[in-house]
Amino acid sequence: MLSREDNEILCRVEGDAPMGRLMRAYWIPACLEEEVRERDGAPVRLRLLGEDLVAFRDSDGRVGVLDEHCPHRRASLALGRNEACGLRCLYHGWKVDVEGNVVDRPTEPRDATAVKPVKHKAYPCHESGGFVWVWMGPADAIREFEPPAWAPAPGLRTSVVKIHVSCNWAQVLEGAIDSSHSSSLHSTDMVPAQVEGAGATDKTWLRPSTDKAPRLQVERTDFGFRYVAIRHPIANAETHDYLRITVFVAPFTVLIPPNDRYNLSILNIPIDDTNTMFYFIAWSDGEREGIDQEEWRAFCAARVGVDLDEGFRPIRTRKNNYLQDRRAMSAGSYTGIDGIPNQDMAMWETMGRIADRSRERLGASDIAIVQFRRIMVEAARKVVAGEPAIGTSPRHVPHVKLRSFEGVVPKTTNWRAIGVT
Repeated sequence: MLSREDNEILCRVEGDAPMGRLMRAYWIPACLEEEVRERDGAPVRLRLLGEDLVAFRDSDGRVGVLDEHCPHRRASLALGRNEACGLRCLYHGWKVDVEGNVVDRPTEPRDATAVKPVKHKAYPCHESGGFVWVWMGPADAIREFEPPAWAPAPGLRTSVVKIHVSCNWAQVLEGAIDSSHSSSLHSTDMVPAQVEGAGATDKTWLRPSTDKAPRLQVERTDFGFRYVAIRHPIANAETHDYLRITVFVAPFTVLIPPNDRYNLSILNIPIDDTNTMFYFIAWSDGEREGIDQEEWRAFCAARVGVDLDEGFRPIRTRKNNYLQDRRAMSAGSYTGIDGIPNQDMAMWETMGRIADRSRERLGASDIAIVQFRRIMVEAARKVVAGEPAIGTSPRHVPHVKLRSFEGVVPKTTNWRAIGVT
């Protein structure tokens, strides 16, 4: 279990909170490129680390992320006119460009000597891997952007599910590094089968094991940690192990083991203290077939306009018991809830907006979760003390070289030599 004090350090990201300060030492996904694809299109409201922001693509194709509220009287720029390389507030017509320059104030005198320049809060942006990333840290400490593992080069096939989750970021991320829960919670969708390695059909994922109690080993790294979940395979259990290696890239990225069609990554981005934007990414690197966007969102039961509203908020909520179908459970569904992410979301949200980790009773399968909490709480304390954040050392491995791993291997295999670069 975690003390109440450390739980607060782990979870809180708003204002001057230590974890929020740590997050600002990294490029953060702000939204999907598809949300701001159109030049002079509708602005998009965002919320990151407790800040209300707005994203837009200007007439020249540049993306801007600004404080949502106009610097004049604080009306929302999300309702503004996106025209001629800037957002124009509807209230009095003040106009702001992607760099935060107030380029027009029609209510002010036209005498240049009487009008002092006004600068609005704007964050540097970078587009990569289907996302718009922002730097929310100090301008004089901006880090070189590292491409994500799913976008090391142009032309790769990337499909993304996006879901607003109504709970703290840490309990969402802990779900991504919890290998043992998949054998129960996702047992209808992750089915044991006589296969050589993890496979993916149109409706299910296949895995070569019935073992529900994996043995976990963890290795700390400069970028976070990686761990292996060791299970007995269905075939050759006396001579072989079924390994699933998961990589945690601090502070919010998880590379989970792939299947035969696509690699898998998860981003868990703090909206504020009690809300998270969850991104589930399926991507191919040339060695795998991949999966297209619509098929991926249908597989996850996370289609905008069907399973989610236009703001990526799910129709399955705690109030309607996540549309759980008890008849389907009687007929063989383990959860009665459609979609792997929705099954997870039901667990995360029902823990509370911020889970009380002081009341937990952890077991042997929670080793990776314990390591995550220890690393992140230690890192947040170091940031407060003015020490470097995780992943800033010279030995840091760029994201593009990181890989997870899945497969059945001889028992003599050294898992630490597998699947990272």
